[in-house]
Amino acid sequence: MDLRDLRYFETIAELEHIGRATEKLHRTQPALTSCVRRLEEACGAPLFEKDGRGIRLTAAGRVLQKWAQRMRFDMEDAKREMGDIGLGLSGHIRLGIVPTAAQFLLPQAARELMAQAPEVTMKTVVGLVDTLRPLLHAGEIDLMVGTEGAEEAGFVSQVLAADTIVVAASVGHEIHDIKPTLRDLTQYRWVLQPPGAPTRDWLDHAFDRRQLPRPRVQVESTMLLMLPALIAETGLLSFISRHHLDKATASSQLREVPVKDATMHRRLVVTYRENSYVPPVARRLISLLASAAK
Repeated sequence: MDLRDLRYFETIAELEHIGRATEKLHRTQPALTSCVRRLEEACGAPLFEKDGRGIRLTAAGRVLQKWAQRMRFDMEDAKREMGDIGLGLSGHIRLGIVPTAAQFLLPQAARELMAQAPEVTMKTVVGLVDTLRPLLHAGEIDLMVGTEGAEEAGFVSQVLAADTIVVAASVGHEIHDIKPTLRDLTQYRWVLQPPGAPTRDWLDHAFDRRQLPRPRVQVESTMLLMLPALIAETGLLSFISRHHLDKATASSQLREVPVKDATMHRRLVVTYRENSYVPPVARRLISLLASAAK
């Protein structure tokens, strides 16, 4: 099998359409059709079947897709490892990272890494785990820093830090005059992430478990980094990492609302493919992220 044919095959399988694959790969349709035909002859089985106006993988196609991706990862890792020989702390890191870690762990770790490895380059993608995980699976990022989840075959995770998500309000909010319970929190309006975000779902379920109304959300925002400012300016309650309250700039404006039943404990981990090549500079970044967490 030709490695280029396998790469083309991956793109066709991803898009489930020969025409769209020709546009992405800048190849003609006959060229891609011939590619598929060669692979089917080598495998002895059809790889695609018609699905409306597009195509979809057969059972044999799904098996080849898995092995084609693995071969591509191995070839890319081999090139990177050979290229790193003798370079020491150098190279390129592709990092996916959740907003909390991007704000509170990455700046210090990046500063120290660049002091130790001035020639290193880094591509950083900031997003939620649901956005980053497909990029890790596809080999588009090398490391993913996110919240700990269920173990996944083929990937390993290393704990970096503990993180606590708490209810917060502006320092002048009336709620600080009482010792609030979860029921008391239902009397106020909130600024929260949309449903589906892990912290939002956890908070909603905390109210569900006590058979209480869910928080009344007045403002929804996917921009985690703007939540502290919104809390301070609007007088709304929110649910954010305690790290925000540790910052000197935020501590004068925000204050935790201590409610045991509305306190979420989680861990931040770095995840990468189990058998992948992790260059020395990437391992050093992992170490520095863990140090920044302490």
